[in-house]
Amino acid sequence: MNREQVSATYEAYAQKIGDRKRVYKTIARTFDVKRALYPGSHVDIAPSFVIPHVIYVDSFKGTIRFFKHIEAVHRLVDERNEYDEPCTIEFFGQDYTQPLDIEPVDLIISQYAGLVGQATKHYLKPGGILLCNDSHGDATLARFDEAFELIGVIGSANELVQTGLDEYFRLPKGKDVDIAEVKKKMKGFRYTKQVENYVFQKRRD
Repeated sequence: MNREQVSATYEAYAQKIGDRKRVYKTIARTFDVKRALYPGSHVDIAPSFVIPHVIYVDSFKGTIRFFKHIEAVHRLVDERNEYDEPCTIEFFGQDYTQPLDIEPVDLIISQYAGLVGQATKHYLKPGGILLCNDSHGDATLARFDEAFELIGVIGSANELVQTGLDEYFRLPKGKDVDIAEVKKKMKGFRYTKQVENYVFQKRRD
């Protein structure tokens, strides 16, 4: 797979899921992110366009094939990145619930890949950021996890919104959130107010 094929593979996936680069850029610039962990990334290499060091983890065979051509991936990222530092890309072709030999990171990205935040939060620095959605209940579990604090949501223009956070994660008629059910079904609830992405900060020790 050459640089053009790597680019075509990424572009096809980005068209399918939507270009998330602006979301990652908002987080990277707001919180000065230099190292990120992206479990269940598939071939979404957009974080590397705005973050100098990104660690990708995925057990999917297609993703492992893609990252085998790491030099071509590097060339594509070098053409598009928006920072002055050298670019570092690491890839682990494994289940993200298995141990990873990595240093702590500034950011964990969780996008439609299961309960990423819960499985990998020990790799996140105190004060670090978890960017996640609630497709599998990951944001719900973070919201009711004492290790995390909800500090924002991503707005419709990919901006960070840090007001009105008490309005999120509320069920109709004041019902309580059943965390055990979320873990069992791996699915978030339909809350009275929702967004696609939530921003949590790991509490400092």
